[in-house]
Amino acid sequence: MQTMEDFFTDLKRSFRSGSILTKLIYLNVGLFILIKLAGVVLLLFNVNSSFLLSYLELPSSPVLFLYRPWTVISYMFTHYEVLHILFNMLWLYWFGKLFLNFFTPRQLGGVYLLGGITGAVFFMLAYNLFPYFRMVAPYSSLIGASASVMAIVFAVSFYRKDLEINLLFIGRVKLIYLAVFTFLIDLLAITSQNAGGHIAHLGGALFGIWFASRMRIGKDLTAPMNRILDKIINLGKPKRKMHVSYRRSETDQEYNARKHAESEQLDIILDKLKRSGYNSLSAEEKKKLFDASKK
Repeated sequence: MQTMEDFFTDLKRSFRSGSILTKLIYLNVGLFILIKLAGVVLLLFNVNSSFLLSYLELPSSPVLFLYRPWTVISYMFTHYEVLHILFNMLWLYWFGKLFLNFFTPRQLGGVYLLGGITGAVFFMLAYNLFPYFRMVAPYSSLIGASASVMAIVFAVSFYRKDLEINLLFIGRVKLIYLAVFTFLIDLLAITSQNAGGHIAHLGGALFGIWFASRMRIGKDLTAPMNRILDKIINLGKPKRKMHVSYRRSETDQEYNARKHAESEQLDIILDKLKRSGYNSLSAEEKKKLFDASKK
């Protein structure tokens, strides 16, 4: 029988060995569980747990934000309602897997963070510039991974505009149509009760589009962010003597060029398959199609 210690050991091992997508989901779910558990404990002592969220959610007030600058990151991992985190994590999983078919895991993490930051900027600017929000701006706040997820969705949609997905009761639909429909819904809802969330979605979506357009010409918007993260992660780590190696590893730009070429080859094979059938494919083309289906 597995003990609690074994359970947490397995959980830790799963987190460390998991992909960046797994880590992002674990961080969101883990923080959600901690917030809920803390709320139960505090309630037993008749203490309102809402003050916990105030240190994690992003305030629309610039003055309050100066006292809590970390919230520009913490808000995008924070959820309070079950349905909120459920739908965000489902979208993150589905579209994160699609994203990794065309980009690197490092770029997934970078788009998640930068999309969330862009959504935060849009939220704060809107609530402090438009008179419509003047009455609620001093005490409004933002939580959730939605802006980050929208950045990932739109990055894939606008990088591969021909990509199709299966929707229940509808059938095969181009992903870009779903993305544009979602964008319009958010645009029409910026004066609704959840105006801040919809505005943040728009910010994340626009970053995703920008990322995709730059990647098409070989420019990676996430590279500076990933270099900063590398430096932060390596702080405090003991410096080890490195042996000189004459093998040159593949750079992000080379990786992206290779993935793009593979994607174009796959498109050609799929077009041939539609026109002439499976038997018209060469042995090499069949192998490439089989290999792509396993990814």
